[in-house]
Amino acid sequence: MPFGFHWPELLAVGVVAILIFGPKRLPEIGSSIGKTFREFKKSMNEIADVQPHQAAQLPAEGETTVVATSSDGAESSR
Repeated sequence: MPFGFHWPELLAVGVVAILIFGPKRLPEIGSSIGKTFREFKKSMNEIADVQPHQAAQLPAEGETTVVATSSDGAESSR
């Protein structure tokens, strides 16, 4: 059985939400949930766009990266 809500279940959830939050707060809650999902989707798209660029900068398999430490403790990569 696939996941999904049917009308009676949605109605029960809606009634419980109205009883808990009240009818005046439901639009505010819905709006903030929508904004949260939009920001999450935007962040995931930004991460997906950045990853191919970073993969090009990584050393190829079998290559080694040498990290040298200067006398003041700062690291530099060669």
